[in-house]
Amino acid sequence: MFQGETAITVDDKGRLAIPTLYRELVTGACGNRLVITYNPFEHGCLWLFPYSEWEQVRDQVNALPSVKAAHRNLQMKLVGAAAVVEPDSAARILLPASQRGTTGIEKRAVLLGMGNKFELWSEQAHLAKIRQTIGEDDITSDMADLRL
Repeated sequence: MFQGETAITVDDKGRLAIPTLYRELVTGACGNRLVITYNPFEHGCLWLFPYSEWEQVRDQVNALPSVKAAHRNLQMKLVGAAAVVEPDSAARILLPASQRGTTGIEKRAVLLGMGNKFELWSEQAHLAKIRQTIGEDDITSDMADLRL
């Protein structure tokens, strides 16, 4: 289970170091393999899945009928753009240049542990998103039942 927020530096070659807190989990539970792909719902964000978790997501997405444009779009952004990465001996992973460019992830980024996956945000997109408040009109019935 991944949780927490970590400021990340991306080096000139497009690599980032997995935070020490997560290295053991990535090595053990993830088999030292992650899959990087676009977050299809938020601009400026990539998703990083443990490989075993990714296989389930991939299979669900690919099972959607491709006759619908929304399904094809989701398949393209998730499956078509997916890249398998393995941390090197220094626990660094290489982010694909196309994904870095599309999301605006440059030198500074934010890694969020989101339970079954990580989200990697460009610093600017994360700041904009985190500054947004959830208004009363945005609260769903599921949210209303929470005891926060």
